[in-house]
Amino acid sequence: MSNAGPDRFAGGYEPSPVPRVRDQVALYEATDGSQGNTLEDRPVVILTSVGAKSGKVRKNPIMRIKDNDTYVAVASAAGAPKNPSWYGNLVAHPDVLIQDGAEVIHLHPREVFGDEKQRWWAVAERFWPHYPEYRRLSAGREIPLLLLEPADEKRGPARTNPAAASVSPCQGSRGH
Repeated sequence: MSNAGPDRFAGGYEPSPVPRVRDQVALYEATDGSQGNTLEDRPVVILTSVGAKSGKVRKNPIMRIKDNDTYVAVASAAGAPKNPSWYGNLVAHPDVLIQDGAEVIHLHPREVFGDEKQRWWAVAERFWPHYPEYRRLSAGREIPLLLLEPADEKRGPARTNPAAASVSPCQGSRGH
């Protein structure tokens, strides 16, 4: 492990109540990512966050979308009408860990909007071909797209669009 991040991730892990998620995270971590590392033959990483409501450490597999030093987290929830719970966690506690194979990296999420978001959608869709379908299925929900960038303790809040600040981030539990 390298660059393992703040102490807030040191304890209080609560595994997912969803068996598929819980089992994949456990297998991935037990094997340093050599097993449990795909979804439909596409690579995943483990996203570690702090629960927005519980304050407990939460872990979710997300698609491995990486461009240079930046990972992309797409809060698609497979096109569900509500955001995945991990999205609310990232908004409430804008520090995360990504486990990519055996490496654990401390990152800072930043939600993107407008032209920047469109550019990153193009990147994300190269890695996971289902995103256009999820966008159609989302029942009018604007799917959040967050850049997970190298952590810098001097950064401000995770949101960069003041108009979106009134949206309730934690509205569900599914995610890709």
